[in-house]
Amino acid sequence: MDILETVVFVGSIFMVMYIFLIQPNQVKGQSMTHTFEDQDYIFTSKITYKLRKPERGDVVVFHAPKKPGQDFDIEYIKRVIGLPGDTIMFKNCSENFGEPVNCDLFLNGEKQTESYIREKSKLFSNSLYKQDELVKVPEDTLFLMGDNRPGSLDSRVFGPVKQSEIIGVVFFRYLPVASAGWISHPTPSK
Repeated sequence: MDILETVVFVGSIFMVMYIFLIQPNQVKGQSMTHTFEDQDYIFTSKITYKLRKPERGDVVVFHAPKKPGQDFDIEYIKRVIGLPGDTIMFKNCSENFGEPVNCDLFLNGEKQTESYIREKSKLFSNSLYKQDELVKVPEDTLFLMGDNRPGSLDSRVFGPVKQSEIIGVVFFRYLPVASAGWISHPTPSK
């Protein structure tokens, strides 16, 4: 009987944590390379944004915008670049087959240095935004981008994400063991 009580108690704690506090996720795809690799396993805090407001540099998991006819939920992982009221602009782009590439990111009029990316931003042919176009992040939304800028489907394509779609903030990678540890949240800077 003691074993059954222990199992029920531990199971109850796990369920409460899973429903209200922490959610395990698996990174799928290359959109956050080199910060996270495909198949990394992470923990996401579901209560962080109940205790504080979103901050630039947070890495979040969220419900991806649904496409017409899609009846299942997809979760994406991206970095918070712009907060409500911020302005975003892509400038000084070079051209590659007619697409703007190697763009500088300007946040609130200031060119950003992003230590967590290896290649500068790209504007895809299906991007909502154009080079030198000023974008203001609407209230209750976040402008999110992957760290692998040339290979990330993000706010450049589907626009800012409603804060209600955010599942949580990534705070710990637990697999692979060699990369396990707490996740820092560097912010874009001047």
